[in-house]
Amino acid sequence: MNIRCARVDDLMSMQNANLMCLPENYQMKYYFYHALSWPQLSYIAEDHKGNVVGYVLAKMEDEGSGDEPHGHITSLAVKRSYRRLGLANKMMDQTARAMVETYNAKFVSLHVRVSNRAALNLYKNTLKFEIVDTEPK
Repeated sequence: MNIRCARVDDLMSMQNANLMCLPENYQMKYYFYHALSWPQLSYIAEDHKGNVVGYVLAKMEDEGSGDEPHGHITSLAVKRSYRRLGLANKMMDQTARAMVETYNAKFVSLHVRVSNRAALNLYKNTLKFEIVDTEPK
């Protein structure tokens, strides 16, 4: 498995992984917006043939952040047959590192459904995220 910064030619494969793995889906222009605005923040995991098997789509936040720059994980997905290999952890580490090195990010935020136990385990226990708020519904 290889983890690398996402390129524009990866965006269709990233969208496909999103459609296969997640209930929240984005139009291609949203992927382009991320790729053009924050090209060093999104990463992909690829198999030995170069196929995208996971991705993290990330950006920097400016709204409501006060004086502290911070990143936001828009979407993270790993295809089912490639889960539990540490790929999400590795992509998140790369993204967070890029946020700090490039934008001096002080923290990273994300949203996750309370019913997504696997994601909550990854974020809380492995990556040490803290729950700040729970939104209704």
